[in-house]
Amino acid sequence: MHIGNLLIYNPATAPGGFVRFKDILKFFEDRMHLSKTMRQRLVRVPLDLDYPYWIEDPNFDLEYHLRHVALPKPGDWRQLCIQTARIHSRPMDLNRPPWEFTVIEGLENVRDFPPGCFAFVTKVHHSAIDGMSGIDLMEAVHTMTPSTAPPNSADDWKPEKIPGPVELLGKSYINALLNPLKQAQVAAQAVPGVASAIKGLVTRDFKLTTDLVPPRTRFNRSISPHRVVEGRSFSLAEMKSIRALLPEAKVNDVALTVIGGALHKYLTAKGDLPKSTMTAMAPISVRSDNEKGDMGNQVAAMIAPLGTHIADPKERLEYVFGQTRNSKAMTNALGARTMTEVSKVNPLLYMALGSQLFSRVSLAHKVAMPFNTVVTNVPGPPIHIYSAGARMESMALSLICLTDGLGLAHIVQSYVDEAIISFTACRDIMPDPDFYAECIQESFDEMLAAATPASAKQTRQTPRKTAAKKPAKRTPKKTTRRIAKEIE
Repeated sequence: MHIGNLLIYNPATAPGGFVRFKDILKFFEDRMHLSKTMRQRLVRVPLDLDYPYWIEDPNFDLEYHLRHVALPKPGDWRQLCIQTARIHSRPMDLNRPPWEFTVIEGLENVRDFPPGCFAFVTKVHHSAIDGMSGIDLMEAVHTMTPSTAPPNSADDWKPEKIPGPVELLGKSYINALLNPLKQAQVAAQAVPGVASAIKGLVTRDFKLTTDLVPPRTRFNRSISPHRVVEGRSFSLAEMKSIRALLPEAKVNDVALTVIGGALHKYLTAKGDLPKSTMTAMAPISVRSDNEKGDMGNQVAAMIAPLGTHIADPKERLEYVFGQTRNSKAMTNALGARTMTEVSKVNPLLYMALGSQLFSRVSLAHKVAMPFNTVVTNVPGPPIHIYSAGARMESMALSLICLTDGLGLAHIVQSYVDEAIISFTACRDIMPDPDFYAECIQESFDEMLAAATPASAKQTRQTPRKTAAKKPAKRTPKKTTRRIAKEIE
């Protein structure tokens, strides 16, 4: 249940033009106090009678959380994806702060990145962060300039004693007594949302539709412990230009439509395309400004039909836009924040037993899932950032957790002038991630072609391909789009 990223860095901007692993250790050590996530660990209550508690870990060891590996030759993109998937597949030790960064060297033939680049594969348990608080963690270990000077703020961190079973049971007993009051408070807060939802149905501000009911697909069954990761990088300007097909559409609508087209192509090739549209769960951040650095999740969700049953890209975008507008209206009526608060007052014991039952008896094979996949949108920095003096060249992949019944999930990420659509999948369910990545590429290209006027197609230069020095004809074996070189 961890999320993360594959980040590519160029050490040419660092002092001396190179970065050693001990430089990264020192850089992180100086900045530990800038993020609550770095040195806090979970303490579980006996018998899971209450939710775990966060404490400042008295046994914190930075060298456990920062690892160091290297790719064998030739050090290409496919090797990097395989190594990233293997790292992401391994469970985390929840007796320590739930994060790990692995430094990967040996990136000698990855895209257009110069030799000598290195990567971070980040892992942070979803209990500690959501997509927005993850940005706070990124801010703690990055700077706006290549400077590696320690921050001016003092580190006043103090470790805490690990509470014993009696103390934890005492806390859980008090929480159990207070929980009915919390439930009543949340129920009272939910009443206006329910009334608003009923009013919205009556006035047809939104409607319940069978398009929100997902079909059964190959992605919605029990998963294995093994993962595959892949993705494609696009020009952010070109992705925005696709909105010419429907000016009122958002970039997120475009991304959902690209993924819907990719699933259409992938499942058509497998002879497994459902007749009705597949749906995605789209997380919505409800984190307020004063909760920016808080631990945990502040996330609600809406259901977004993907239009996988529609081959034409323009028609699919119109369909996705209409469906997401309907889902947003429904979510706003219910109150996204209230939906999140309801989950916090559910007794953990019942939730834990239900989760274990779902997994152990393979209910994912028998019970219909509420959605087919996940598509989450996480905006990244609009300018270049640095870690240990090395400039981040690309947020090459974003990594997401899977569960039984959810064997494929996507993240749409932006960084400077780049937009990345990446995915994590169960290896047994999707043994050919490079083919699905090609489907994403083809879906994007079709939408871009449909949005580009015929006159512009004849004169338009293609900086993505020129700058990346790609051959005029892309072979099916190509697994990623090369990123355009930055113009200083």
